[in-house]
Amino acid sequence: MIEKRTLREQVSFSGIGIHSGRKVTLTLSPSSRGKIVFRRLDLAGLEIDVDPEKVEVKNAVSLVGESGVVQTIEHLMAVLYILGIDSLEMGLSGPEIPFLDGSAAPFAQDVLKAGRKLLSEKKKAVKIIKACTLYDDQASLSFSPDPDFRITYLIDFSHPLIRRQELSLILTQKAFLAEIAPARTFGFLKEVSELRRQGLIQGGTLENAVVLDNERVISGPLRYPDEFVRHKILDLIGDLSLLGYPLLGHFQADRAGHRLHLKAVHFLLHNPDFWTFEETSFPGYLRE
Repeated sequence: MIEKRTLREQVSFSGIGIHSGRKVTLTLSPSSRGKIVFRRLDLAGLEIDVDPEKVEVKNAVSLVGESGVVQTIEHLMAVLYILGIDSLEMGLSGPEIPFLDGSAAPFAQDVLKAGRKLLSEKKKAVKIIKACTLYDDQASLSFSPDPDFRITYLIDFSHPLIRRQELSLILTQKAFLAEIAPARTFGFLKEVSELRRQGLIQGGTLENAVVLDNERVISGPLRYPDEFVRHKILDLIGDLSLLGYPLLGHFQADRAGHRLHLKAVHFLLHNPDFWTFEETSFPGYLRE
């Protein structure tokens, strides 16, 4: 069996929210409660649980409480998920997680420095036992039995620097830290004006996203030739973390996004005949 984990030491992050454009500070504090909780410090400590039934998707994933939200949680949640941290109090000074450099790497680096501490409460894993495919227009996301946690992701954009990219890997901590966490959010210059008109990407810059014009990247060199599909895998991990359990299964996404990712989470929550709880077998990233 594997125990739940929290942090050994408190760790803080400060930066701009990508959509709100507001400067915010996020502080992760050790907790023995056995769950992850956000507190909006600017709203008298309003507590917002990580609950997949209280999620809103609009270019990012947000948790919606009774009188406040926590926006853009997916990069942070992916890090906590793969590093096996499932018990934290997270104080937030505004509505949105700081976006930092547009990747999950800064979160991962500082969380590892803070260290992890075992709790007495045991984990359970969710083991996929039946395959299923979900659709959203021309996009699809399927899951099937697998002895580990594997993701295969395919994207296909008309942009000449992206085109068709596909990557498949088993999510070990080593693979996540080296191959996925540093991959940054990407977007297209031609869409910026409309997104800002909608109140989105108010804090977007050339320093916190990979930005492309019609032919090239205008925000500096890529970290990987296929950084785009790697970032989509990062988003999927963060979204799947909302299920609340480590996963044993193969998740295959074809031109998907947050909305379809969350559709899979809700499907699993409401269709328990497709999975079973497992208390002795766990994905490899928890055994490192």
